[in-house]
Amino acid sequence: MQYADKLDALETRFEELSRAMADPDVINDPESYRKTAKSHRDMEEVVNKYREWKQANDALSQAKGMSQDSDPEMREMALAEISELEPAMIKLEEELMIFLLPKDPNDDKNIVLEIRAGTGGDEATLFAAELWRMYSRYFESQRWKVDITDISDSSVGGIKEVIALISGDKVYSKLKYESGVHRVQRVPQTETQGRVHTSAVTVAVLPEAEEVDIHVEAKDIRIDTFCSSGPGGQSVNTTYSAIRITHLATGVVVSCQDEKSQIKNRDKAMRVLRSRLYELELEKQHAAIGAERKKMVGSGDRSEKIRTYNFPQNRMTDHRIGLTLHQLDLVMEGRIEPIIDGLVTYYQSEKLKEQAGDGQRAA
Repeated sequence: MQYADKLDALETRFEELSRAMADPDVINDPESYRKTAKSHRDMEEVVNKYREWKQANDALSQAKGMSQDSDPEMREMALAEISELEPAMIKLEEELMIFLLPKDPNDDKNIVLEIRAGTGGDEATLFAAELWRMYSRYFESQRWKVDITDISDSSVGGIKEVIALISGDKVYSKLKYESGVHRVQRVPQTETQGRVHTSAVTVAVLPEAEEVDIHVEAKDIRIDTFCSSGPGGQSVNTTYSAIRITHLATGVVVSCQDEKSQIKNRDKAMRVLRSRLYELELEKQHAAIGAERKKMVGSGDRSEKIRTYNFPQNRMTDHRIGLTLHQLDLVMEGRIEPIIDGLVTYYQSEKLKEQAGDGQRAA
């Protein structure tokens, strides 16, 4: 196999990490043990897949040897095994190649999720609320933690805007392709003629930036405090717990009033601010890469329609990968795994094609 040497080195390193995790010196150093355990965990899946490939390769070699046996029955058994093992080997090699693709450094990060009603007036705010509910159901199924930093309700029971911090295992890797314009087609409750209307909601998924990614100094920001509005009990409109942070150089403004504590609101707002500044830096980098590379990593252009939710036909279509599901009712209940899996598979395939093209040009 093309990458056998690299995979052998990974397996050797994995075994070294396994031994290190049993070393008393490492066990007694919490930080060292944490780093070792994380590296071990990150390698475990690819090493197990490689070991599975090696077992299949050994079995295939034995079967090919048996296919030359003088016993007709033995040859038949060997040929049957070869016919099963060869396609299995191809699949395992494809999976291993995906593991060896350059990793997106943001994949392990938590995210800032922003949902905003776009064109369509009240109907857009109602759909924004339904999208938020859809994602919330999915977050529950993944056992992810959700912290709302800001939410603005509409007069008809919808949502004008919601911003939330989502924490869990590999959140960004699963949701990074959700950014874009989500279009809804349905008959609004206020429509007397039964006509289908089209509305739009914008979704943005930002990798949460740590302080080491984006350092924000006190002189770079202005912090204003104000009274909270909306649900919150007796403290609403009586204490200046809500926070508004303005980044002076870029004009980025972040507000948070979800917590009764000013300190907690400030912490959440800073997390969102760092993530937005980090996104601006990523967009600059992507623009410098060029059109072809930018297509692979995603342009972040939120004016682009990525998905349509057609309620009369119970249909969801993701326009980037041509995926259509006639199960919109299940999708809106948070059953979005087929969409996420389809997007991940598609973009992995595109990266494999790009890698193969780079290899051919280098040759």
